[in-house]
Amino acid sequence: MRSIGELARASGLTVSALRFYDEAGVLVPAQVDPGSGYRRYTDDQVAPARLVAGLRRIGMPVAEISRAVRAEPVVVHLLLDAHLRRLTDGLADTRREVTRIRALLPAGQPSTATRLVLAGVDLAAAVDGVRFAVGTDPHLPALAGVLLDVTDDEVRLVATDRHRLAVATAGATVHGPPARTLLPVAAVDVLRRLLDDPHLDAAEVRLTLVGRQFVADVAGRQLRATALPYGFPDYHALLPGVAGDRPARRFPVDAGWLVGALRAGTPTFVREYAGSPLPVTVLGLGGGDALRLLGPADLGGAGDIGGGELRVGVNGHYLLDAAGGPRLMLELNGPIAPLVIRRPNDDDAFSILMPIRL
Repeated sequence: MRSIGELARASGLTVSALRFYDEAGVLVPAQVDPGSGYRRYTDDQVAPARLVAGLRRIGMPVAEISRAVRAEPVVVHLLLDAHLRRLTDGLADTRREVTRIRALLPAGQPSTATRLVLAGVDLAAAVDGVRFAVGTDPHLPALAGVLLDVTDDEVRLVATDRHRLAVATAGATVHGPPARTLLPVAAVDVLRRLLDDPHLDAAEVRLTLVGRQFVADVAGRQLRATALPYGFPDYHALLPGVAGDRPARRFPVDAGWLVGALRAGTPTFVREYAGSPLPVTVLGLGGGDALRLLGPADLGGAGDIGGGELRVGVNGHYLLDAAGGPRLMLELNGPIAPLVIRRPNDDDAFSILMPIRL
């Protein structure tokens, strides 16, 4: 039997959320002590609790969550399809309304310019640190670019395709107010080619942001682009230290070993996704405190997956994209928390992979 705190850690639901779903009749504990009121749960309730946590994150109504917990998988898929249609229809309605509101607004005065001066090598490294995570789904045009988020003394580059998030920061001398612009991926690629000039070395790059207009001056060569007219998702809630209550455990990893193991086709656990088999790369503790890739034999039966060990399943191809440099620092926080990939001694550059339920 598990306490409510143990189930919270295993499922990703907070203790207060578990109490709420008990009172709502969604996830009722197996036992409740009549004297103390302490709730106790069985191991068989871990999987339903994780399902509840996932459905809660995508905003499914409580009534449908309650139905999904008790339904066969085929019914759950139908509920997910219906919920996704609602979200898609709602997003289309919102976009139409935003377009209508923009048409009602006066042209106004020209926007104030924000100008940045930074080292070309720093900007190139930041672009390389996020480019792989740019979205390619034509139905999600707001993800088909790199966000430039300018503060008083730096520019943060952010890209995501919903399954992964990459963030890199470059210090800059900034003149003008904080600014954000969503640069199309085609313009990002042109900018990166300009920065690839071997004669640049540590030359300065000048960026100018005025409204949706973007201008880059790289050693006298200019790039002009128009920002995408979409709102980029709020990524701040996913930043390490914000998304979860518990501090993650950090593990130094040799990037060469990890890349070699992934390319060699290390054994994976297979899950079905959208009717097709999805290979899942599982990271977990080996001997002592060492981090290693786990194979099917390490995972045991389906009921053993997760257990009390620290492990997480991710898309191995995405992990390969994020691996770079001689050393990596991986942050794990359990089977349903995102995996964070960092470079040692650089907390301002990292990528996040969404976990795949084991």
